[in-house]
Amino acid sequence: MNAVDQPTGELVIQTIAMPKDTNRDGDIFGGWIVSQMDLGSAILAGKVAKSRVVTVAIEAMSFLNPVRVGDTVACYAWLEKIGRTSMRICVDVWATRYRTGERVKVTSGVFTYVALGDDGKPRLVERG
Repeated sequence: MNAVDQPTGELVIQTIAMPKDTNRDGDIFGGWIVSQMDLGSAILAGKVAKSRVVTVAIEAMSFLNPVRVGDTVACYAWLEKIGRTSMRICVDVWATRYRTGERVKVTSGVFTYVALGDDGKPRLVERG
């Protein structure tokens, strides 16, 4: 595996794909993968904002390879941009195959979050 084939960003969530998460064809359901990406990127967004955050947009989703039952699924995220009240978080998902240990990139996407104050309204994101 060369440097291009390595995950980038911070490991924000890692879990095992289970049979209950499959679609009718036996692969892991894309919606389950998106929910893992949302959970993981929200962790990073919350760290950056130092407050509650909400997902306001999901952009540029690309499903590259299927995830199979038993695969270890790892979400890697990094901050792409900070706005006044929002953050764009890029997420790549990698799967480590259950039986072979092969690691493959399976999905990528961009999530936008808004920081919220205690009143539930958008608040400024502190920089630095």
